[in-house]
Amino acid sequence: MSFLLALDQGTTSSRAIIFNHDAAIVSVAQQEFPQLYPQPGWVEQDPRDILNSQLSVAHRVLKQAGLTTGDIAAIGMTNQRETTLIWERSSGTPIANAIVWQDRRTADLCERLQQEQLEPLFRQKTGLLLDPYFSGTKLTWLLDNVPGARVRAAQGELLFGTVDSWLLWHLTSSARHFTDVSNASRTLLFNIHTCDWDDELLEILRIPRAMLPKVVGSSEWYGETASGIFDGPIPITGIAGDQQAALFGQGCTRPGLVKNTYGTGCFMLKQTGTTPVHSANRLLTTAAWQLQGQVSYALEGSVFSAGAAVQWLRDGLGIISSAAEIEQLAQQAPDSGGVYLVPAFTGLGAPHWDPHARGIIAGISRGTGRAEIARACLEGIALQTVDLVRAMEADTGIRLPELRVDGGATANNLLMQIQADLLGIPVVRAQTSETTALGAAFLAGLAVGYWGNSDELEQTRRIDRIFEPHLSRDKAETVYQSWQKAVQRAQAWHQC
Repeated sequence: MSFLLALDQGTTSSRAIIFNHDAAIVSVAQQEFPQLYPQPGWVEQDPRDILNSQLSVAHRVLKQAGLTTGDIAAIGMTNQRETTLIWERSSGTPIANAIVWQDRRTADLCERLQQEQLEPLFRQKTGLLLDPYFSGTKLTWLLDNVPGARVRAAQGELLFGTVDSWLLWHLTSSARHFTDVSNASRTLLFNIHTCDWDDELLEILRIPRAMLPKVVGSSEWYGETASGIFDGPIPITGIAGDQQAALFGQGCTRPGLVKNTYGTGCFMLKQTGTTPVHSANRLLTTAAWQLQGQVSYALEGSVFSAGAAVQWLRDGLGIISSAAEIEQLAQQAPDSGGVYLVPAFTGLGAPHWDPHARGIIAGISRGTGRAEIARACLEGIALQTVDLVRAMEADTGIRLPELRVDGGATANNLLMQIQADLLGIPVVRAQTSETTALGAAFLAGLAVGYWGNSDELEQTRRIDRIFEPHLSRDKAETVYQSWQKAVQRAQAWHQC
């Protein structure tokens, strides 16, 4: 058994990737699935699309590689976090569409809880802020708005899960209702100090404990795939939320190391060791993973729209026909011409946490064209990351020496150079952009002895390119201050 299978269930697509012992990619399969927008600020997915697309690419990647289940040592799973699902215990049938992490429909509930002075309690116990981003208020909304759901949940007929739980339930044919600590810590229901569901928070949000999955470690034996899924059983031995998996895949297994993942959103995590570190600058404290009974923690900054902004230029404005075209188009302009694009399509994440913000393009003149807007889009992604770095440096009092980066958008060399210029530090791109899936594979492999320890994993790390900053710090600061003005105009827009 020479290979590991990583299932990477993302926000807009599902992927399956086979890795070998050198952590090299053997084969990749990917499939997009529909996104549903029933109202402004609402984002949903059909749970069956999530499951079927993930199973489809898993079968396809094995076929592409010419492998059978006997060649696979284990499966590692990683997933879009916070996306919230409820299904019937008896049948596995979802009772509603999944509410995606980007969804803002519970903003009013979060504000009511804040007005009741409950945010310090949630923050102390969970490390999170009261924001629609997280699963807890989404779950409350589903119980309150799907007919009969609250009664059925109280009777034990319904189960809650994030995407990892949904996939594991079906991969094991309803034998396992688990989630790992990294996903549990994103729900507003999990106490990161006791490492268990918190009864006080469950009572506030009126959620029956019987709905919740069992919380397990991130690298252990969860079970095997059920008969009929593949041509034979495969152990499932790794689970982590996508951003924590990317942190692990980037080799950030020691405190102080930082990575940033550029996907649909943009997520920066700093590994802080075995003690939770609380932020004074509106970053999140989250569980990174649990290995051999020991939980490691991270500080996190979350940006809701990064690659989503490029998708909007493609699908909404139609000024590019593919995401890859944005680099060539943006290079046609030496700069953005004073244009700033704040991609707050579903509000602003860290450090602003404004669910009522909406996207704006500021600074347009008669000289503004497609190229300037494309460049402003890339700068908007990079400037949101600058916001995160400044908050993280303020929390720790330590200047970041470099930024390790991964995710599909890192293939854009112009974006990476803009990022280095605006930060004033080297940006280090991993040889594989698939570090999220690699982290899941690492966790699965450790559990079955495929790799012996974290030191062995570190030896597989490969750097593709280092982007050094060239922009003067005065110019970078001028750009950043103008960005701050644009962000201020985007904030509270939905309430205006």
